[in-house]
Amino acid sequence: QVQLVESGGGLVQAGGSLRLSCAASGRTFSRYHMGWFRQAPGKERDFVAVISDRGGTTNYADSVKGRFTISRDNAKNTVYLQMNILKPEDTAVYYCGATGAMVVTTTPSLYNYWGQGTQVTVSS
Repeated sequence: QVQLVESGGGLVQAGGSLRLSCAASGRTFSRYHMGWFRQAPGKERDFVAVISDRGGTTNYADSVKGRFTISRDNAKNTVYLQMNILKPEDTAVYYCGATGAMVVTTTPSLYNYWGQGTQVTVSS
């Protein structure tokens, strides 16, 4: 079992930055690839970024490439999402997920565990 708790969301003006954190319980954190997803009202949960279990591989949605950076600290059981040059269209609830898939994946249904989400609101 892995429990995930996100933090760091809030209200920010366009062009600003936020850093999201996702703290995981348990001693098996380093076995999971970790992803960030987001969901706007009335829309599906969309992939944002993913990082492999040891941190050697990352992948980003085209809409956030060059602005967002995913990282992890396995010693602290935490994954991060640094978000820069935020835009109003980045407004959503952000979720972190853990997947035991063999390779990093952008498919939400392949994630085994989810956090409760943290709201990010970007004002224009």
